[in-house]
Amino acid sequence: MSLLNEETRRKLRELNLSEMIEAIDQQAQDIGYATMSFEERMKLAIDFVYQNKYNSKVDRLIKSAKFRIANASFHDIYYIDRGLDKEQLLNLSTAQFIDMNASVIFHGFTGSGKSYLACALGKQACMQGIRTRYIRIPDLLMLRDEATLTPQGISKLLKKFTSYKLLILDEWLLDDLSEEEQHFLFELIERRHDTSSTIFCTQFKKEDWHARLGGGVHADAMMDRIVHNAAWTFTGNLNMRQINAKTQNKL
Repeated sequence: MSLLNEETRRKLRELNLSEMIEAIDQQAQDIGYATMSFEERMKLAIDFVYQNKYNSKVDRLIKSAKFRIANASFHDIYYIDRGLDKEQLLNLSTAQFIDMNASVIFHGFTGSGKSYLACALGKQACMQGIRTRYIRIPDLLMLRDEATLTPQGISKLLKKFTSYKLLILDEWLLDDLSEEEQHFLFELIERRHDTSSTIFCTQFKKEDWHARLGGGVHADAMMDRIVHNAAWTFTGNLNMRQINAKTQNKL
């Protein structure tokens, strides 16, 4: 027997509360709920709605983040003989660094798992309702080139990527930058400074950054805005691509 008439169902749908309809219908079909008080049943129904809406929100945030490694999970990080600072990563997973508008820098050689760690940390942020975006620097600069072809294109692109509370910039400093690209990245870093958090994935140590950024005033400015309020995380001594390949071959 249904506990809700069609008019009530319509109103709940208009309020975007279809989950409440589902919860009440489930209770109507299960005799076990009959002995519960109204307060108990309402609490269970609200918990059901909350969990479903939370899951839907997280799913939307993860999808819109466009993570490079879709299955990255903080709980699946490989630590054995890798030299990772587990305590530091656990602290980062709480997303407190985002509350402080601080940055994270994953640095290490090719294949050491920088992108995986960044995506896993980004997913943790999504699970806490934080709007996140992942992008490779070559792809971002390609968007910049395309934006130059439309009126206010650069301004709109900067506004878009400034708006993310957490931005993951992969392959940072991998390629040489033109003066125009240096200026664009400076503007992005400047606008995000002290208002949001950025994760950088790079092969280069801190002492190499200035030269890779062009060695001029833009390099000075970007270094000043990034390195002094960042958690530097070495991504370990193992080639994770080789380890993952061996694991797959054993399956």
